[in-house]
Amino acid sequence: MDFDKIVAIAREAGDLAMRQWQAGKSAEKTWEKSPGQIVSEADIAVDRFLRERLAAQLPEAGWLSEETAEDQSLSGRDMAWVVDPIDGTKDFVKGETGWAVSIALVQNGAPIFGILEAPAMEETWIAKAGSHTEVNGRGLKASTRDRYDGSRIPLGDVDLPKEIKLAPVTKPNSIALRLAMVADDRADLVVSTRWGSEWDIAAAHVIAEEAGAMVTDAHGKKLRYNGTHGQAFGVLCTSEGIHDAAVARVAKFLSENEGQS
Repeated sequence: MDFDKIVAIAREAGDLAMRQWQAGKSAEKTWEKSPGQIVSEADIAVDRFLRERLAAQLPEAGWLSEETAEDQSLSGRDMAWVVDPIDGTKDFVKGETGWAVSIALVQNGAPIFGILEAPAMEETWIAKAGSHTEVNGRGLKASTRDRYDGSRIPLGDVDLPKEIKLAPVTKPNSIALRLAMVADDRADLVVSTRWGSEWDIAAAHVIAEEAGAMVTDAHGKKLRYNGTHGQAFGVLCTSEGIHDAAVARVAKFLSENEGQS
């Protein structure tokens, strides 16, 4: 397969999304597909574009996408496209920059190729498992932090309790871009303890892992992709040196908050 063609398709998808995005202005054609879950006309348009164009490149591959998650007809195949047409829709519809087109090719449950096209940030992230990871042509090297306390975490401008000894940094709404921040040594730690969706993190997983970061579920267990439910229990992306400590902190948090909504 010609991976350069896939990158070109991702950039076309980004251009398509940008036609409906304006910096600092709210998008007009949006609605809630479920309470709190915003979708825009651009999400649907990009999803349709990618499904058609990627299927033409690799007809035998399955398909798992946020906007067509109910269609399980192509799930469970050895190879599959795992796609979020616009990851970070909340930033997209508010005219903020923290969103990306996320495309991963998964083989036997593991992402082998990933692209994050973030046109509002003028960044293109690309990775091939076992060989290469980059942003805008520059090779990536993940955070090498080996001490948990003081770790940079994408939270934005928030006041953390004193007992949480972390350093908040800029937080894009796209969780894929947050993982990419660890890949590029802009952050040391990203964690979610909620049930999440494979299409949110598959491309970023291979980008971060190839840069030297550790990527697991919130319990520190291996993530597998292209299942029939499309979900995983959270995500934990860290520098290699703090991963064990992060797993322990998450376990402590979950134990202390068990049964709380």
